[in-house]
Amino acid sequence: MNNTYYETLDENFTQALKLCEQNFSHEQLIEFLKTGNIVQRQISALRLDGINSNEDAQVLLSNLTGQDGKIREAVSMRVNEFMSKSEYLAYFDVVRNYQIFLDSIIDINANICRNIISAITNLKNNDEFCTLFCQGLVNMTNNLLTVIEKFDFQQGKYKVNKEVFKLYWCLETIYEFFDKINFDDLKQIIIRSKEIQEYTIREKIAKILTRNFNDFELENIRINLKNDNNYYVRRF
Repeated sequence: MNNTYYETLDENFTQALKLCEQNFSHEQLIEFLKTGNIVQRQISALRLDGINSNEDAQVLLSNLTGQDGKIREAVSMRVNEFMSKSEYLAYFDVVRNYQIFLDSIIDINANICRNIISAITNLKNNDEFCTLFCQGLVNMTNNLLTVIEKFDFQQGKYKVNKEVFKLYWCLETIYEFFDKINFDDLKQIIIRSKEIQEYTIREKIAKILTRNFNDFELENIRINLKNDNNYYVRRF
């Protein structure tokens, strides 16, 4: 790596240290999140004590996509924290932003996926959000399955892994929202996913089936997965 790379690292570290040492008002931190550079946005998200308005919540959500990974991860942590508290949850316009949540559950960074799935579990009583989000989730999952079903798992390993990674997190989200999804749609996703060669997908299907659906065909799939050749699938 050239000297410029290390100079940038040093500059970022120095700037982060300054931001951590200085005192900023809530309004200044929000402004950094609107217009700041990578370090300013990242540190500002981590230093926020709370949110005071719909605008604050929207500024946070707007940083979940289209930003550097350091920003997205820091923001996802705070979104998860704030959405777990009723006094802050009301500030989030979740219906308007359901697509941001859909994009974030398949982020390339698994920590972001995990944080946002945890955050949206607080929205299970929001029928309007669940309707929009779950239909989008079903569509996204089926589209991924259509792509993955055509893969030769012996070739293009990186490409396979990238798409499988997204499917993995879709299925983890489905586990949380299983009862908000049309049963026929859910059943078809399970039937298709159990055929995927990658064991992590079968593992997620086995986990979903612990929800104990009253369906003969799904029960047979659950029993078969109990005899899978992979331990992580069998353990459910």
